[in-house]
Amino acid sequence: MNKRATRPQMPANFEALDECHRRIVEHLGKLAGLVERLDGDDADAQARSDAQAIEAFFSDTSRKHHADEEAQVFPPLLAGNNAELIAAVRKLQQDHGWIEEDWIELAPQLRAVASGYHWYDADELRHAVQVFIDLCHDHIELEESLIYPQARALSAQAEQRRARRAAAGKNAP
Repeated sequence: MNKRATRPQMPANFEALDECHRRIVEHLGKLAGLVERLDGDDADAQARSDAQAIEAFFSDTSRKHHADEEAQVFPPLLAGNNAELIAAVRKLQQDHGWIEEDWIELAPQLRAVASGYHWYDADELRHAVQVFIDLCHDHIELEESLIYPQARALSAQAEQRRARRAAAGKNAP
């Protein structure tokens, strides 16, 4: 028996998810700035420090954010019957895979910058970073414009049903 399927879904903490999106956008801006500063120059102490912080954020916090979405936000939407919404969630799941693949290529280059190594190719890094940034921005836009509002609405409906059941249980003889 699949234990995951029998566990009740935890409601998503949308405030934390929204805050993480803000932090992702902030770090994407830092990443773009870092790549511009590296263009042809050796990484100074600030660039090395920035590279380390950016790499740590996307290797940890961002990955956990995606796992939270996969576990808490997407399942109730996929369980519905709205084909457009299901297609959007499937696209976001695919995006998570692409974001991860892109990150697997970028992370070692940022670790090299953080360590003061010069083996990365600045043009390739700039291109890869732009692809990553564009994908992340498009991904967040779809989540915030469609997925999160729909997930919030479903969560509110589920909470109302629980409250009605609890009230009915208290009023029973």
